[in-house]
Amino acid sequence: MNLTPEEKEVGRGNYFDAIGVKRRDFLKSVAAGGLVSGGGLGAAYFGYSTVDDPVRIGVIGTGDEGSVLIGALNPAYCQVVAISDLREFNVHRAFHGDYASPAAMAARPGLIRKYNFTSEKEARNHIKVYKDGYQELLADPDIEAVIIAVPLHLHAKVAIDAMLAGKHVLTEKLMAKTVAECKLMGRVAKEQGLYLATGHQRHYSVLYDNAVNLIKWGVLGELHHIRAQWHRGNLPGRDSWQMPLPGGEIPIGGTDADRFNKIADGIKSLTRQVSAEKDPVARQMLEGKLAQYIAWDSDKDGVLERARKHGYQDFELPAGHSRSALEELCRWRLWERTGGGLMAELGSHQMDAAGIFCSALRKDGKKAQPLSVHAVGGRHIFGQDREVEDHVYCTIEFPAPGYEDAFDVGYEDPGTGAGKGPVADWVNDNNKKIVVTYSSINGNGYGGYGEVVMGTKGTLVLEREYEVMLYKGSSTTTKVGVKEGQGGPTMDTQASGEAAPVAQAAQTGPVSRGYTEEIEHWAYCIRNPSPENQPRCNPKVALSDAVIALTTNVAIRNGANNQGGYIKFEDSWYDVDNDETPDGSDLTETRQRLTKSS
Repeated sequence: MNLTPEEKEVGRGNYFDAIGVKRRDFLKSVAAGGLVSGGGLGAAYFGYSTVDDPVRIGVIGTGDEGSVLIGALNPAYCQVVAISDLREFNVHRAFHGDYASPAAMAARPGLIRKYNFTSEKEARNHIKVYKDGYQELLADPDIEAVIIAVPLHLHAKVAIDAMLAGKHVLTEKLMAKTVAECKLMGRVAKEQGLYLATGHQRHYSVLYDNAVNLIKWGVLGELHHIRAQWHRGNLPGRDSWQMPLPGGEIPIGGTDADRFNKIADGIKSLTRQVSAEKDPVARQMLEGKLAQYIAWDSDKDGVLERARKHGYQDFELPAGHSRSALEELCRWRLWERTGGGLMAELGSHQMDAAGIFCSALRKDGKKAQPLSVHAVGGRHIFGQDREVEDHVYCTIEFPAPGYEDAFDVGYEDPGTGAGKGPVADWVNDNNKKIVVTYSSINGNGYGGYGEVVMGTKGTLVLEREYEVMLYKGSSTTTKVGVKEGQGGPTMDTQASGEAAPVAQAAQTGPVSRGYTEEIEHWAYCIRNPSPENQPRCNPKVALSDAVIALTTNVAIRNGANNQGGYIKFEDSWYDVDNDETPDGSDLTETRQRLTKSS
């Protein structure tokens, strides 16, 4: 991360030389050979086909991530027939797209553009809108499956309700807020005979799949260290997790005289800009942004009562500052009751990637599970306007080849598939481990997000899910500098970062980071049900990712309470059918709580 353009070019060259086939040429040949159909290059790469009848889906939760998933939909696989959200703002963006910035619009183009409707009126003729909860949507017999992108504390409840209503489910990550909820989701999916997928999109990334192949082929040698991070420049007063509240707000410690309303101020500013703009194209964009702000402002009327009706709570922070249910709804990532903090929202992506890499050499095809975690974290730069940490750091040990018999100590030849022979003659040496270090911080975005995979023969650098570089040996020093006239790093405003291509195949266009492919394959499995056809991030895989993130949160809390921040993982935690959990969550209580009204 933070490599110079020259270093990146060298890295790309080494990468192509190492595998012997240029990714660009591969994608170009696939397209030229007529292998690309409605599924695109991702479908050709991952080996699933198109479907004759698009799956009729409902989208529950059309906020930031829900609208990203809408933007990733392929109409050849999924037809949205209903959406559900409590907020006018989110419903507006679901139809019209996100005018916050060009990057936001690219990630969230909206249903009108996605399905080529001429207007919102036409779109509503095809897509029902439910603003008072999701139960009516689940009762619709025309809906076969749902995509769920609600706040974390509701993932399990909505998913279980959906499956008990006979709907297949794709839910945003993290799988659920507690390990017991994750296990119950997996059990209900099995009991109901339905597909349950979780949106860890790296399982459908061409870039990450190629990284796995490099590791399998032994290009990196003996894998021993992964360094991962997600750094953001968020600071007090400009935090992407603390968006302005409809109706305005009083700052912590302030009085009514200190009330400010950024949304109302934005409407006034945009109204002036629209009136003054003469260029019709620019004026149209400003009008779209103004309409979005007006929809955002309208959340001050009625949404608070809907939020309370559907379980959001008024509450007080430790210092005695009162907060409303509207703030819990709009800023759910900041509160312990509704969110899972940096590890759930960001760290789970990197832990998923680390698991993918560490699993590459297993001969049994199973996902590698970590052995231990040591973690610390805290609220170091933000004030008392939140409960979650703004900095987390952890060290996680994974088993390496030679640690146990399940690992293959030889490497697969990319040309013949034959092994090259063992890299060493050890057997079950518990010193053989891969150490993963991870940091997620606010206040400084240096390095952005990504992973650096280190082996005895080389180093693999993956940046922001769209850049991959391979360096031979261990002399990959990086000289970082800022050219004159350039500013510092920009702040991420989306939980999953700005959408960007992972590869370019001549004029065939970019391959997505995996969002489109994960939804396509889920729909393909629904249309072609069989034991062999399973989402790549099925309940067993998603549970593993959740266990890592949620156990790390326990370690952080233990450390803050002077109980030590070290935890040893137990195999039973990863077993969907075992009631043991690392976070104290109880399966019996969870089933009673989440199924009593269904």
